[in-house]
Amino acid sequence: MIGLDTNVLARYYLGGHQVDAATARQQQAALRLLEGDQALYVAKTVLLELEWVMRGAYASTREQFASVLDHLLASPQISVEDRLSVEAALAAHRNGLDFADALHHATYRTCNAMASFDDRKFARRANKLGLAPAVTVPR
Repeated sequence: MIGLDTNVLARYYLGGHQVDAATARQQQAALRLLEGDQALYVAKTVLLELEWVMRGAYASTREQFASVLDHLLASPQISVEDRLSVEAALAAHRNGLDFADALHHATYRTCNAMASFDDRKFARRANKLGLAPAVTVPR
C-alpha cells in the first residue's frame, strides 16, 4: 500500500497554476499512480490540507471539493483513513459546515458532546443540522 501526500492529489485533481516541464511530469506520475491498480491510502489530515489548498490556492468551490472526495471514496484501490468520519464530514460540509470543523466533529462521534467557542459558524450550524454529538459552547 502506498500512502499519498497532498501534493500528489493536488497534481492529479488540480494540475498546477504554471504547467512547466516538472509540473507536467508530476501530473503524469500522479495520473499513473491514481489510475493504476496499486493499493493506495489517504490520511484524513491529507484531506484537510487538500481542502485548504483547493479553497485557498485554487479558489475551488465546496462542490468541487465534494466531487474530489466522492471520486476518492468511490475508487476501489484507494482506502481513506476513518472513512466513516470522512463520509459524515462530507455530508455536513455539503450542508454548510466548514470541512475542517465537520471532520473534527465527525471524529468525535463516540463522545457525548463537543466543546467549541465557534458559536455562530460552527456550534449553531451543527446543532441546527441535528448532528451528534451536540456542540456546546463552554461558559
